[in-house]
Amino acid sequence: MMSILTETFPLSSGHRIPKVGFGTWQIPEGSEAYDAVTEALRVGYRHIDSALAYGNERSVGRAIRDSGVPREEVYITTKLPAEIKDAKGAREAFQTSRSNLDLGPIDLWLIHAPWPWQDIGSDHKAGNIEVWKVFEELYAAEQVRSIGVSNFDVEDLESLAGHTEVTPHANQIRWFIGNTQPETTAYCHDRDILVEGYSPLATGKLLDDDRLSGIAEKYGKSVAQVSIRYLLEKSVLPLPKSVTPARIEANAQLDFDLAADDVAALDQLSNSVD
Repeated sequence: MMSILTETFPLSSGHRIPKVGFGTWQIPEGSEAYDAVTEALRVGYRHIDSALAYGNERSVGRAIRDSGVPREEVYITTKLPAEIKDAKGAREAFQTSRSNLDLGPIDLWLIHAPWPWQDIGSDHKAGNIEVWKVFEELYAAEQVRSIGVSNFDVEDLESLAGHTEVTPHANQIRWFIGNTQPETTAYCHDRDILVEGYSPLATGKLLDDDRLSGIAEKYGKSVAQVSIRYLLEKSVLPLPKSVTPARIEANAQLDFDLAADDVAALDQLSNSVD
């Protein structure tokens, strides 16, 4: 197994999380999700990221159960749908996710977004606080091992901090070369909130960026591998996804370091790609 897949980041919950996750966004329920997760586990991924809204929790859970990998070796994340902003809805959604996955306690549960996807930017601070208190209850009851948020910016995080007891253990945000959300990232790192980066390849847009190909050639790596490795150089947990077996494996071949001058060159591209 590639060593990076066995390395972990510490969480402020006291648990550890594998440094590279396998994302399942837009992988449909059924054979596609089952086969992709099965292949990821075969390659050596031990961190699988799903969400109730993805509609694929049942297939993800079944693939993990069927894999032969002991449950305690697999880290599973799922998420509360973004539109649920009340305690009753949060409790019901948690039980649905737990039943779908059928893996016992969930390792990490996230609020999927601070606002419903159909109303991005709308103010749901009160609802997020109400929901977070349910997260705290389930965390205290050890039904979930760690709790966090997704797509939260500094203002959203500050709102939670002022009215709740447990600081989120993780914040999963859109993070890639050219879009590194420096303010949110710094805020999280200063408060021991792990930053997870989804869309580390900018949903494929980085793959055709000539500025990255020269750096990739220097290491004998692909642009995808350099792009994903960059997150690790910044202590951000990457969540690459693919349904293609060769890419699932290649995206985990990250056992190399980027030189400081190359990291600096990639830093200069920050926020120039969207």
